[in-house]
Amino acid sequence: MSQIENREGQKAPDVTLPLRVDGAWSTVKTGELFAGRTVVVFSLPGAFTPTCSTAHVPRYDELALDFQKAGVDEIVCVSVNDTFVMDAWAADQDVESVRLLPDGNGTFTDAMGMLVDKSAIGFGKRSWRYSMLVRDGVIDKMFIESEVPGDPFDVSDADTMLAYIGGAAAKTPDVFMMMKPFCGHCARAEAMLDAAQLPYDAVESTPRMLRAVSDSATTPRVFIDGALIGGADELEAWIAANR
Repeated sequence: MSQIENREGQKAPDVTLPLRVDGAWSTVKTGELFAGRTVVVFSLPGAFTPTCSTAHVPRYDELALDFQKAGVDEIVCVSVNDTFVMDAWAADQDVESVRLLPDGNGTFTDAMGMLVDKSAIGFGKRSWRYSMLVRDGVIDKMFIESEVPGDPFDVSDADTMLAYIGGAAAKTPDVFMMMKPFCGHCARAEAMLDAAQLPYDAVESTPRMLRAVSDSATTPRVFIDGALIGGADELEAWIAANR
């Protein structure tokens, strides 16, 4: 990994990347992608890998509006994967505001000096994890993960980049709901969360799951920022007190 270096103040690589658009082959020229625009780029070891799928991509997608308010024109994720893999990953992640750009041959990553050998785990050549802010084709800032074994994820995250730009992420509670099909109280809870514009994740649960993590086997069981709120009535009271 000795080739890794901070390239702040340098021109971002101008390369041509092949990809599929609407079922046909096309290309993206990174020079045109960056020209006259402010773009946040983050790169990672691979599509469908744990940290990339559970933290790196989702958080950038969650904060996309905050980046936009801070003057960012586009958020781009680059990975040394082919376009078919990246397209499948975008569908799996349900990405709305991050462009997943395939660097199948490692052309862009190599030009950035971020191509590393991960043959020991069967990956071949992949990208080191980093993020950067590109203004009109020039690299303004880079956050490069430490050169230590494994897959460090400490500085290339969305919150760190947004803080550098000067934006502020709105504090949105993390809401999780355990529910069952045809549960009227669950439907009521979902309607309240939607009306309050509170994003949430929900999972169909079993009585054993409910008993294992809460004080009741009835649904819904709503958790906010790691704390059990309760059912629909308790959720209604929480929303009234906090929103």
